[in-house]
Amino acid sequence: MKSLVVKRSIVAAGHKTSVSLEDAFWEGLKEIARGRNITLSESVAAIDSGRRQGNLSSAIRLFVLDFYRNQLADVKMGRHAAEGHLAMKAEAVTQSA
Repeated sequence: MKSLVVKRSIVAAGHKTSVSLEDAFWEGLKEIARGRNITLSESVAAIDSGRRQGNLSSAIRLFVLDFYRNQLADVKMGRHAAEGHLAMKAEAVTQSA
C-alpha cells in the first residue's frame, strides 16, 4: 500500500529541510503561495519563522487548515477573499518572507 504521507525536501530561509505532508496539504500550500505571488520556499520560511512549537510539517498543516477556514468564514460573512483578515494575513506572510 502506498503511503499517504510523502517526504519532500525544500529550501527555506537559506537552509534545506524536509517535510512530510499529505498531497492535499502540499497542493493547498502551493495554491496559497501562488495566490499570494510568493514562492513555496518563501511561504514555508514564513510559516517556519512564525511557529511557536511542534514540527514544521504540523505547522504547515495548521497554516493550510487555518487559511481555508478563514476563507470559508469570509464567504459566510459575504466578504471577498481580497477583503478582511485574509488580505492582512497575506501581507504579513509576504513581509516576513
